[in-house]
Amino acid sequence: MKRTVFESEHEQLRATAREFLARECAPHVEKWEADGQVDREVYKKAGDAGLLGFNIPEEFGGGGTDDFRFNAVVVEEFARFGGAAPGLSLQNDVLVPYFLNLADDEQRKRWMPGIATGETILAVAMTEPGAGSDLAGIKTSARLDGDHYILNGNKTFISAGINSDLVVVVCRTNPDPAAGHKAFSLLVVERGMEGFERGRKLDKMGLKAQDTAELHFSDVRVPVENLLGEEGRGFYHLMANLPSERLSIGLGAIAGARAVFDETLQYVKDRKAFGQPIGSFQHNRFTLAEMSTELDIAEQYIDRCLRAVVDGELTAVDAAKNKWWCTELAKKVIDQCVQLHGGYGYMNEYRVARAYTDSRIQTIFGGTTEIMKDLIGRDMGL
Repeated sequence: MKRTVFESEHEQLRATAREFLARECAPHVEKWEADGQVDREVYKKAGDAGLLGFNIPEEFGGGGTDDFRFNAVVVEEFARFGGAAPGLSLQNDVLVPYFLNLADDEQRKRWMPGIATGETILAVAMTEPGAGSDLAGIKTSARLDGDHYILNGNKTFISAGINSDLVVVVCRTNPDPAAGHKAFSLLVVERGMEGFERGRKLDKMGLKAQDTAELHFSDVRVPVENLLGEEGRGFYHLMANLPSERLSIGLGAIAGARAVFDETLQYVKDRKAFGQPIGSFQHNRFTLAEMSTELDIAEQYIDRCLRAVVDGELTAVDAAKNKWWCTELAKKVIDQCVQLHGGYGYMNEYRVARAYTDSRIQTIFGGTTEIMKDLIGRDMGL
């Protein structure tokens, strides 16, 4: 089904993204996966190609346009590529909005230019060994000491944890248990601050080239000028940005699943068993018909959400529906594509095998499927 949400300028960016991936990423996939991270320089090259900071003001080197469809194009093309590539979605869709919406004038002048060019790589540190979906369980703390916060704690599963230059750390600034959600703040920790150490680069079952790490903070002196937003409002700052983050995850999930489906469709036309293409067997034909239909339907909902973002109408509930449905559908589609490939679907030389492990995290990060359903249910008064 034809998609109508994108306009000519978005399709021009799509072509640019594809060229960038073919030129700057495809030749390095094996090395980056073996290294467990991409080269830092590729972020700068992405900035040079115009793939970063669409909504950063022009005065800081950004695109100066608040049109999430540009973000969506990059998410989709990187998901379709399916190989090792820089985490531009984390940079564009998750972290840049924090700096746009919360940074003061001095912070913008200090950080925005490097973010726009890709010279400054971003990360956000929420998850801890004992606190995942339940952010209220965060123990990392910061106490005010003159003109600095003294930060202590440990974080885990931090995307871009190795490459990042600025880390937005979610920490407890009010030790009073009665403070509830008002106990948390966001501090920006910079590369090289004394007491800030990067721990293990974690060995994941998928997304091998995305550096995911443990971070440790031991009496890190963070200047009060690095407080992002208001003290005690960190939890609410996080919640405000979740709809676009969850939309981005759904976008990537369906785009990646569509690419795997397209390759599988060609495979079942070429692969023969019992004297005929395996796709012509009724069961397989029905399975493929179901997947094609479900992907079309998911894309239409995504496009409606994209239109809602452009119009300023996307709700947290709409984004939650998009996130859980699209990621669960992608998981199901890719699993069925593995089955249709038979033994070859288990071989890492085939994209479908790598996609099987790469995509599995999508129903977990950004809020698990169960959390999404709970959010939707509560909105219905249940």
